[in-house]
Amino acid sequence: MRAYLGIDVGSVSTNLVVIDDDYNVLANLYIRTNGRPIKAVQDGMMELKGELPEDIEIAGVGTTGSGRYLTAVLVGADIIKNEIIAHAVATSHLIPDVRTIIEIGGQDSKIIILKDGIVVDFAMNTVCAAGTGSFLDHQAARLCIPIEEFGEIAVKSKNPVRIAGRCAVFAESDMIHKQQLGYAMEDIIAGLCEALVRNYINNVGKGKDIQPPIAFQGGVAANIGIRRAFEKELGCEVLVPKYFNVMGALGAAILAKDTSGTREKTNFKGFEIGEFNYRAGGFECKLCSNNCEIVQIFKDDKIIARWGGRCGRWDIV
Repeated sequence: MRAYLGIDVGSVSTNLVVIDDDYNVLANLYIRTNGRPIKAVQDGMMELKGELPEDIEIAGVGTTGSGRYLTAVLVGADIIKNEIIAHAVATSHLIPDVRTIIEIGGQDSKIIILKDGIVVDFAMNTVCAAGTGSFLDHQAARLCIPIEEFGEIAVKSKNPVRIAGRCAVFAESDMIHKQQLGYAMEDIIAGLCEALVRNYINNVGKGKDIQPPIAFQGGVAANIGIRRAFEKELGCEVLVPKYFNVMGALGAAILAKDTSGTREKTNFKGFEIGEFNYRAGGFECKLCSNNCEIVQIFKDDKIIARWGGRCGRWDIV
């Protein structure tokens, strides 16, 4: 059986998806990166190997996410694309007439505007933590509430409290203040969800032509409180795709499948890369005033890739 692998490595999660020739998802994984992307990819590959049939043949590999170039070196990728393209491709496949994609991950958020399946506008927020998954995780831990229950508690609220959501620090301070005033927990959490949605609309979505159908994806899409807050703010239904938490990896797998006819064979190194001895290193180039930070990838103490310089002097890819 021919199959295609997509890998999305981000700061918080590492996602892997395998599809067949008919775009059916054969396996998908969502695992924590934990600051160790190489180990996360290797662990994911070993886990995938155990879930797939032994006769599976990976005919194409795509990578995306902030760690896409590193991952491409580790696994042997055939195509490398940024998150905007990967998410747009995956969402258009599952929701063909989608016009707006809201994606909120662990450390950043983005909005993608499409017209006739083509990306016509986008924006990303990588500055403020307010509204991201890591901020919600932090608040859930502070309140001693499992993050899986955060959204369910929010939708029980009848009178959400208004929380200042323009900044993560201010939002947390305002939540503490509202707790001290005696407001119900569900009203505070619902208020936080609405504040984070306002933050997103006023910053990431500022000036964007947000039109339905609207898809909501990324790890935060699991929070029904955030989804309801988006529906309240935008005045329309917000759709959550089936594979909402691995859409980047799904898009990379679809791109690998769609471009498979343009190459004689795949660069895929095999699931055994999970057993290889990889490590990363680097140095600062002093040959000019740019002081470029050069990244090096080693396999068994041999340099197999190097990048990061503006002039390309050090590049090995």
